[in-house]
Formats: sequence, structure tokens, C-alpha cells
Amino acid sequence: MIAAITGKDSATWRRPPETFVLGNDEVHVWRAGLSRDPSRSHGHLDTLSADERVRAERFHFAVDRAHFVAARGILRAILGGYLKRTPESLAFRYGAHGKPALAEDGSDEEIRFNVSHSGGEALYAVTRGRDVGVDIERVRDDLAVAEIAARFFSPRETATLQALPVGMQRRAFFRIWTRKEAYIKGRGEGLSLPLDEFDVSSGGGDTDMLIDTRSDRPGASRWSIRHIAAGPGFAAALAAESAGWRLACWQWPEDRSDGMS
Repeated sequence: MIAAITGKDSATWRRPPETFVLGNDEVHVWRAGLSRDPSRSHGHLDTLSADERVRAERFHFAVDRAHFVAARGILRAILGGYLKRTPESLAFRYGAHGKPALAEDGSDEEIRFNVSHSGGEALYAVTRGRDVGVDIERVRDDLAVAEIAARFFSPRETATLQALPVGMQRRAFFRIWTRKEAYIKGRGEGLSLPLDEFDVSSGGGDTDMLIDTRSDRPGASRWSIRHIAAGPGFAAALAAESAGWRLACWQWPEDRSDGMS
């Protein structure tokens, strides 16, 4: 099966309007820094549910705990902005492989979302009536990318990496990784969908690309994947069901602690 990947970079990250409006043909991606002022971090903690607070306490390092609290608090603020509800009033349910969704909505136009964070930066993808996945990774120098690719990537992807000059292989590895992660997160199947079962491009994002799925899993042709320009030192990708959607990219303001207008 073949699914289209739109390779163009995202638009400029813009400061959002006071009132959040999400059309049925839109996918919104939000970027946020998770190293927050302590006073704002405390405000985010106040909006979390009891189970989220328990999860936060399980982190051994304080910085990881703070990033988790900020990531969940900002998620609640963003969703609350679209729904015109307070962040603390939202409840979540989780799929068989851990994908979160709003607990109380089941309409055809329900808001669906996905979250990823790495290296103190977070991305949030929000849309209506279609599944969506997003992934961001800090480009690390301490990973043996050739060995990881040989273990997890498809033969085609591994061969593509090996054919590149050594100096280009690390960046290409993270482009492949985030595109694959965004796709499996969007489908909500976790690693029950093996990473070597489908191919994505390693291109830099300036041309259209393809994803080739060799399994009999239905629906691959409904998906599109887009390169997201997350900033220096990061790789990111967005996967969403159906074609023809429009992308808007918003920067979560450092001086905004909630999603309400």
C-alpha cells in the first residue's frame, strides 16, 4: 500500500489568537518549551488529575518531573482553549497501547490529539474527526544510529542511510525515526506495528515522499505524513488520516498559562 507524505516544512510558528478556532479541515501543531518558570509550573500542577500527579512523582529526576507536569498542563490548557473549558475539568481515556483521547467525546467531529516531547521541547497535534500522531526528537550524538537502524528500520531505509555520506547519516536517521514514530502513534497500535513493516523517506522535507507498507493492515493509503521544522537540533514529523487538510503551526506563549480566552 502507498500513502502520501507531504514533505514541505511547516509554516512559521505564530503566536496564537486569544480565541482558539479549529476547522474540520485543519490540523494544528503547537510547539512549547517545557522549562517553565516555577510559578507557572505550579499552576500547571494544579490542573492535573490525581493519576497524572502520581505519574509525575514517579520520575526520579526533578527536571523530568517538571517537564512532565508542564507537558500535561499545557496539553490541558490547549484542549481547554478549543473546548472553552477549564483545563482541570478535562478527563482522558487511553487506548490499548496508551494513546490518549478525551474521555467524554464520541462524535464524528470530536477533537483528537497527540503529544510528543524531547529535550525540553514539546509538540501537540490537534484536529477533528481524524486520527493524528506527532513525534519530536532531539538529535543526539551519543546514539549508534547505524546499529539502531539495522535493528529496527526496514531494509530499504537501512540501505538508504548507508548510501549517504557519513556526515549526513545522523540527521537522516532522526528524520526517518520521527516519521515512523508519528505514523505508529497516529494509528494507536504501538509497537504491535513493527517499524520494519513500512518505509518512509529520509529526505529533508522539500519534496513529496511516499510510505510503502508491506503488511495487510488496512488503511495505510488514508494517511499523510508531513515534515515539521521544530527548530535547530530537533527532528519532528506529523502524521494524520486523510488528505486535503491544512496545517497551522502555533507557538505556545511563555507568558500564557491557560488556554482560555
